[in-house]
Parts: sequence; structure tokens; C-alpha cells
Amino acid sequence: MHKWIKISLWSIFAVGIIVLLTIVRGIQNERILEEPKIIIEKIGEDPFLTDGELLTKLELEGLFWDGMKREELNLEAIEKYVSAISQVDEVKVYSQIGNDWQIKIKLKRPVIRVFNKYSESFYLDEEGEIMKTTPSHTARSIVASGEIYDRIDGESVPEIINNDSLISIRKLDDIYRISNYVCYDPLFRSLIGQIYLEKNGDFILVPLVGDQKIVFGKANSESEVKTKFEKLRTFYHEGMPYVGWKTYSEINVKYDGQIVCKRKTDR
Repeated sequence: MHKWIKISLWSIFAVGIIVLLTIVRGIQNERILEEPKIIIEKIGEDPFLTDGELLTKLELEGLFWDGMKREELNLEAIEKYVSAISQVDEVKVYSQIGNDWQIKIKLKRPVIRVFNKYSESFYLDEEGEIMKTTPSHTARSIVASGEIYDRIDGESVPEIINNDSLISIRKLDDIYRISNYVCYDPLFRSLIGQIYLEKNGDFILVPLVGDQKIVFGKANSESEVKTKFEKLRTFYHEGMPYVGWKTYSEINVKYDGQIVCKRKTDR
């Protein structure tokens, strides 16, 4: 008899808990949400996305509005939408107790801005993915221009590298190899301002200071790029201090095992 009494009491208790949780959930769902707490991991002085811009995007997309109830909040849809923004690397959307919620974002890091032959402009991030430009933000990065036919809606660097049929006709992977090396090297980051692709397929590096040009040649592999930059580093450390920065109009590192320089007085 006592056993059945205990079972009955536990059943009543369990039903009470379920009812209470249902009531609490109903109250929670009827709560009016606050604006999300937006945390953006910023890279550089001018991030590509601000708190206010993201909130405006969510409102225009119909994913958040003034007076929105908690039960109307679609975390999955918001996370999917934000992750599709080309400047966003990672995003997490959290719902918290009460009427608070949070969006945490990590932005991509642009390493080079590309201007192609179709008057399009876009960035490559540190993973070689294409980033769209925005009218209100500009990243401080080196520039690539010239005979570039890769499109803003075309293949990213990882896609090109993993596709043998694209490697011979695309140049973004070569541009990425050069820019990625420059970006992480203190000397060349302070020296190189532009990469220009000529019709013959050679890359020309344009220094930030001075009127000389560096004929880099091809950039078919990481080892080739590293070898050429190491030759150039040796020249700047050991040769340039003796001859002076204004001596040469052209420094050519495209040939194996040698550096060919052209003096400004040469005819």
C-alpha cells in the first residue's frame, strides 16, 4: 500500500514539474527580446563589419525586429545568414536566460586586394578565400592588378590548387603565394606595395618607396616563391647598403641562382 502511495506522490510531483516547466517556457517565449549582444573579433583598425551594420542586416533580412518575442527567434537561420557574409569567418549565436541573446563573430583577415580585367575588385583572405569589398570599409593591404582574369564569383585559391585543370589558367593561387609571403614577413611587408601581372605571365613587385621595380617572374610553388624572396632578402641586406637605393631601376630575381640588376643610367 505504501509503495502505491509513493508511486502516486512521485507521479504527482513529476506532473507538477512538467506543468511548471511548461508555464515557465510559455512565459519565456512571450518575453520581448533585447537587441543581441554582438561581439566581433576585429582585425585591423577598420573592421569590415560593425555591430550596427550587422543589426541592420538582420532587420532588413527579417531575422530581428523591434518587439520580437523569444519564441520567434530562429537561431539557426541567423547563424546560417551571418556565416554566408563573405567577410565572416566564424559565427556562433547563443540564447541566454531571460530576454538576452548573443552573436559572436570572427572576421576574415584580408591579405591582398585584387583588381581584375573586368573592373571588379575583391580581397583574398589568409586562407585564399574570396572576400567582397564594402563601400564603407577598406583594408590596409597590398594590391594586385594587371592581366588578371579571375572573377569575383570564381574559384577560390583552395579550389584552384586542388583542380589540375584550373592551375594552368588561373592566377589567384600565384598571387596568393606571393602576397601571403609578404604579409607575414616584416621586411617585405614594409617594402612591397603592389603586385602587377604582365602579359607574359611574369609578376612585377612594386616597392612602396622609390621608382624601381622587382621582376619576380613566375610563382608556381611555395618553394619557388620562398627561394626568390630569400635571394631578394640577401640583396637588400648585403648589396643595397653599399650601392644605394637609387642606383637601380630594376632588380630581377626570376632566373635561377642569380640576381640581374639594371642601373638607372643604363641605355
